Amino acid sequence: MSKISIAKGDINTSKSGSKNNTTEENKQVYKFKTKELSFNCRQLSAMLSSGLTLVKALDILSKEQENEKATKIWLDIYEQVQKGESFSNALEMQGDAFPKFMKSMVGAGESSGQMDIIMKRLEAHYDKENKMNNTIRGALIYPIILLVLCVAVCILIFTVIIPVLKPLFGDDPKNLNIIAQFLLKGNEIFINYWYLILVAVAALTAGIVYALKVPSIKYKIDMYKITAPKVGPLMVKIYTARFARTLSSLYSSGIPMVECLQRSSDVLNNLYVSDKFKQVIDEVKQGEPLSAAITRTEIFESMFCSILFVGEEAGALDDILEKSADYYDEEADSAVQRLVSLLEPVAIIFLGVVVGLLLAGVYPAIYESLSGLENI
Repeated sequence: MSKISIAKGDINTSKSGSKNNTTEENKQVYKFKTKELSFNCRQLSAMLSSGLTLVKALDILSKEQENEKATKIWLDIYEQVQKGESFSNALEMQGDAFPKFMKSMVGAGESSGQMDIIMKRLEAHYDKENKMNNTIRGALIYPIILLVLCVAVCILIFTVIIPVLKPLFGDDPKNLNIIAQFLLKGNEIFINYWYLILVAVAALTAGIVYALKVPSIKYKIDMYKITAPKVGPLMVKIYTARFARTLSSLYSSGIPMVECLQRSSDVLNNLYVSDKFKQVIDEVKQGEPLSAAITRTEIFESMFCSILFVGEEAGALDDILEKSADYYDEEADSAVQRLVSLLEPVAIIFLGVVVGLLLAGVYPAIYESLSGLENI
């Protein structure tokens, strides 16, 4: 009987082929959400703190899952740990079901023998991440509604309103103003070539999705995120909050600084930042102070770099990072609200322009029609 361990591309063989297939299927079709990770870490922390063994805690946790796929994954982890596999390796066996950050933290907990404390830190981390994600989603609801409304109004104008008002424009479109001619042409295109519009929209969407996967294009977009006027400083605050919180959690768990920096920069999911941090990691390996290396990237605010310098000088970098993470969490919430507030007037102005164009194109025709009735 052989055993398989999937870690860094190494594949071992498990007790049965069907077990392997289950693990492969899980890591292909399911990825835990931030809310689920927070709940699972909270449950594990509570059970481990109360004196339960890890095997028993995993057994209970697998039965508390509401999602069938999640149940299978935790059950597989429970069985692997019961056979003698480490918890971190059991997580690695699930592929991308769990984030690398969690795997690193669990490995640190196994090394230090403080798994209950690590789980508590993971719970706090993912709880804050979930709140941040909820804040972003909640703030985007209104702009999205406005955008959908703008698209609906445009479709309504060209497919319903213009056909009703078309008799007012007369038989010769050349006598109409440019806006009226544009509205009539738009109506003709919508009515006769609607399928081509759908194809064009689908092709444009597919093109954008593909372009975002091209490293060179994504690199430029990621760079623009933090250098763009107005938007850039707000994105930097959001990135600083995530970076500080992740680095604080990893460093206070006893993970080497080089790995902490690698994991923390990866959490931001920004190619430009990750590229800059390659230089930071090289400089830290050579003995350069973290604050000086990060300052040279010109990514984060000077205040954050100063906070890192103070933490290094005082020998309390983990405490300073934790307090900085709390501060920048609040700043990130405000940044999200300000970022969305920039989108709202753009959507409102666009909607106003659309309605204004309609009035500008239709009003002269209505006025001429009313004038003609008065002369009868």
